[in-house]
Amino acid sequence: MSAPTPETMTTSDSARASLEALRTEIAKAVVGQDPAVTGLVVALLCKGHVLLEGVPGVAKTLLVRALATSLELDTKRVQFTPDLMPSDVTGSLVYDARTAEFSFQPGPVFTNLLLADEINRTPPKTQSSLLEAMEERQVTVDGTPRPLPEPFLVAATQNPVEYEGTYPLPEAQLDRFLLKLTVPLPSRQDEIHVLTRHAQGFDPRDLKAAGVRPVAGPAELEAAREAVAKVAVSAEIAGYVVDICRATRESPSLTLGVSPRGATALLSTARAWAWLTGRDYVTPDDVKALALPTLRHRIQLRPEAEMEGVTPDSVLNSILAHVPVPR
Repeated sequence: MSAPTPETMTTSDSARASLEALRTEIAKAVVGQDPAVTGLVVALLCKGHVLLEGVPGVAKTLLVRALATSLELDTKRVQFTPDLMPSDVTGSLVYDARTAEFSFQPGPVFTNLLLADEINRTPPKTQSSLLEAMEERQVTVDGTPRPLPEPFLVAATQNPVEYEGTYPLPEAQLDRFLLKLTVPLPSRQDEIHVLTRHAQGFDPRDLKAAGVRPVAGPAELEAAREAVAKVAVSAEIAGYVVDICRATRESPSLTLGVSPRGATALLSTARAWAWLTGRDYVTPDDVKALALPTLRHRIQLRPEAEMEGVTPDSVLNSILAHVPVPR
């Protein structure tokens, strides 16, 4: 199948081309993290949120900043610390002595792309301040709901190896994240590339100097979302998604399986992936491709399974290998 020419490109083709160009732009700042880039784009298409997990220094923050710059979106960063208060995230009422009235001062959550750095370093009370924003896309202060800008995405990072001074995210909040993406250490060749860039003067704090420029905006993103909503899902594919999720509830290695919300999320991400790869229908391979990042944070291992070295990914891979694939 030949690529569409500029004369024959539809709005959907144009939006897809713009989002595919993100890889090139982000690669000017971040080396070798294509799966994470793809996951962030899928989340934007599905109006979802992303949890990025990786050790310090693998460019999680830089990745989100490069994405925001490439998409011409407003972005803000919050460093989550043990003393951070909910109002530091959502905003608060401030007394104005000149008018003798209280006025609302928006917090950093009022942005398109919120980078919640080290979200597991703040207590549950502050973590929960994001729940309404992530689910309802609004913030309620003093009984007044205030809508957040559109598009809105929370990209939260957490460090998997530090446990002192951290507060694990509760299941209810984990379930609000559409995807959990692991950001691995780079390969030897990629790490050499990173060092070479820095030796040549690359400054991660100055993305414009690195040549990162906007290649898409809210209009392209909205056109892409409309196209994704038209991707066909057969009854067999819907049944396949349900069978995978039901299998997690029956797994002897798990105390918590995937809820119906997780099944809905998997179908949504599979549709986005199908559209990104140029199809207007979902295949079983699309479901398999997004199963791990969409479901790994929605299941909970039994303590004895964890002691035996079982991981959420290994359980999901076993389930994918055994659930019958529709023909």
